[in-house]
Amino acid sequence: MLRRFLLLFGLFQATQLLAADISPVGDKPRWPTLERYQETMTRDDFTGLLQNVYATRGYDDLVQIGDDSARIVEDAAAQTSFTLRFAKETPRKLPGQYWRRIDKLGRASRERPLRGLNVALDPGHLGGRWAKMEERWFQVGDQPPVEEGELTWQVARILAPKLRALGAEVSFARRHNHPTTPLRPDDFREIAREVLAKIGVTEPRADYEVDDADKEKSIRWQSELLFYRQSEIRYRAKKVNMKLQPDLVLCLHFNAEGWGDPKNPILIDRDHFHVLINGSYLPDEIVHDDVRYEMVRRLLSRAYEEELPLANAMATTFAQETGLPPYQYTTDTVAKVGTSGYVYARNLLATRVFRCPVIYFEPYVMNSTDGFARIQAGDYDGTREFNGVQRKSIFREYAQAIADGLAEYCRSIRVP
Repeated sequence: MLRRFLLLFGLFQATQLLAADISPVGDKPRWPTLERYQETMTRDDFTGLLQNVYATRGYDDLVQIGDDSARIVEDAAAQTSFTLRFAKETPRKLPGQYWRRIDKLGRASRERPLRGLNVALDPGHLGGRWAKMEERWFQVGDQPPVEEGELTWQVARILAPKLRALGAEVSFARRHNHPTTPLRPDDFREIAREVLAKIGVTEPRADYEVDDADKEKSIRWQSELLFYRQSEIRYRAKKVNMKLQPDLVLCLHFNAEGWGDPKNPILIDRDHFHVLINGSYLPDEIVHDDVRYEMVRRLLSRAYEEELPLANAMATTFAQETGLPPYQYTTDTVAKVGTSGYVYARNLLATRVFRCPVIYFEPYVMNSTDGFARIQAGDYDGTREFNGVQRKSIFREYAQAIADGLAEYCRSIRVP
C-alpha cells in the first residue's frame, strides 16, 4: 500500500513538472513558510548574501530588491511573487530552527569539545549492487573494484566513534548500501519520458548499452538518474530534516577524475582535496521555482554564517594532516570562498535540501596512483609506506582529519 502511494505521488510530481517550472522529483515550493523570516535580515545583509554567495552570476528579474523589501518571483508561469520585508536596523530574533549554532551550545571541555553537538553523517552514494549504475565503480585487472559508496561507508563507520568520544551525538543519513528511498528506477519511467520530452527527445529509446554515447537519451538511463541522484538524496533529506534534525551534516565523498573505460581505467598522478558549502546557484538553476525557493530559504536561515568558518577551519586541518593540495575548478559552477584555498560554494542538491549547515568533503582522487594503491591496501593499524611516505590507512586518515578539524574548531569557540 505504501509503495503504491509513493508511486502515485511520483506520477503526481510528473504532472507538476508539466504544470509548473519545478525540478524533476522536486517539491512544490511552500512560500508562506518564509513568512517567519519577515524583518529578520537587513537589506544590506540580504543583498550581500544574494550577490556574493548564492546568486553570484545574476538572478535577472527573479529577485527585485527595493529599499524596504525584496520581491521574489514565486511562480513564473502564474506571475505571482513573495514579498520579503527587510529589518530596518536591529533585526528581530531569527525564528526557531531545528539546528543550533555551535557557539550557542555552551562551554565544553578540551577533552569533549563536541559535547551536545548533534552530527549526521551522510556517506555519499550507495555502492554495492548500485555502484555501476551510479558510475562510481571501476576495476583494475583482477583487483577488487573501487566503489565510492562502499569507501564512504567505511570512513563513516570509523569516524562515528571518534566523534562520539569527543562528545557528539552521531546519526547516519543512510545505512551501508541500502537506498533510503523506497522507490526504484522503474518507478520513474513516466517522469523520465517527460524529462526527455522537455529537452526535445520525443521518441526515446527504452534501454541503452554501457558504452552508448547517447545513453542519456534513453528512458532507462534517465530513470536511474532520477532514482540515485534525485530521489535518494531527497529521501535522505526528509530523514535528516524530519527525524534526525542534526546541528550539522558531514557529507563524505571521494573525488575522481575521468577514468575512461571502468574495466580498463586510466590512473593519473594528480591527487587533491576540496570542501563544498551551498551557494553559487547558476541562472539556469534558479529559474526553477523550487530551486529558487530553496535558495531563498537557505539564505534566510543564515546557514552560511555557520558553514563558512567551520568549512574553512576543517579544510585547513584536513590539508595539514593529509598533505593534499587544493583542487582548482576549471568550470564556472562554483565560487571560491573563505581563506583556506580549499573551500568552494556550489549548488549541490545535498547541500541545498538538508536544512541545517552542511560541509561536503571531496578528498583524494580514487583513480590516482597513490589513491588507488591506498584504497587497495584497505584498512589497517599503524602505518605503511606509499611512494616513500609512511601513511595511515586512507580511511583512518580521512576520519581522523575530520574529527580533529571539528574538534579544534569547537575548542576555539567553546572552551574557555
